[in-house]
Amino acid sequence: MTTAKDLFIIAMDLKHSVGQGDLSLALAGAELIDLIGAGAVAVDGDRIVPGEQPTLEDRFMGEAAAALTRQAPYERIDDWLWRRGRDLAAAYQTALEESDELKPQRSGRLSFGQQRMEPVDTPARRRAADRLQEKEPVLAALASIVGIDDERSDDEPGLDDEAVTTVLAAVHDAVMELEAVRQRRTIENAAFANLWRGP
Repeated sequence: MTTAKDLFIIAMDLKHSVGQGDLSLALAGAELIDLIGAGAVAVDGDRIVPGEQPTLEDRFMGEAAAALTRQAPYERIDDWLWRRGRDLAAAYQTALEESDELKPQRSGRLSFGQQRMEPVDTPARRRAADRLQEKEPVLAALASIVGIDDERSDDEPGLDDEAVTTVLAAVHDAVMELEAVRQRRTIENAAFANLWRGP
């Protein structure tokens, strides 16, 4: 199991939905943090420096490692998040549906539109929930960035890895940037609608 997969399962387990764009950026950040943990990359300032390419059992981690820019001056963390994060949440959803780890949500009401999926009760789902319940620092931080489990206490264990902290800060900034774009679009659309409506 990876941090990204745990984060995705937790997001799918929620009663309210997490934005696909926010989640995709956070998943890309989670993959990068796991690559740091595996010794596949290091962080130098705001750049991702690839190391040895280890054998990674997880398909997505393997894809992430293969997607690294291996030539100096190397890729900036924020550029990686946007590039790797493109449609990443949808890719995770497809993979979990194919492995029967997601199923359509049961609902008594008629549903028109996109069907919501929920995780099947598996050891992976329980492990993800346990990690969040135990306030595992990296998973808790990523969850908080995308609006999951905002009730974080001041006495939670902090992060003592500078590279991980740098990645988390970049994910936070990217999600804030995406929100700013959304708000700007909403304002522009409202102004356009008012223009057509007239006085």
